[in-house]
Amino acid sequence: MTKEMQFFLYLIERYANANNKVTGDVLKEWDDHNITNEIFDNYEMYHQERIENAFADINSLLMVGKHAW
Repeated sequence: MTKEMQFFLYLIERYANANNKVTGDVLKEWDDHNITNEIFDNYEMYHQERIENAFADINSLLMVGKHAW
């Protein structure tokens, strides 16, 4: 498993936990908004930031379709 995939799994599990959701539901929500690949592709940024910053960016992608930065 690549380091990007390991981090993606970590990120989605932490995001689900922080939002009191099931991981599968989070993945479905991301897929429904067509942002799953965008989140995965932002490994370089997300793994260097505080996890809360990654969550804020993901929430921005979900709400307005744009990165928070």
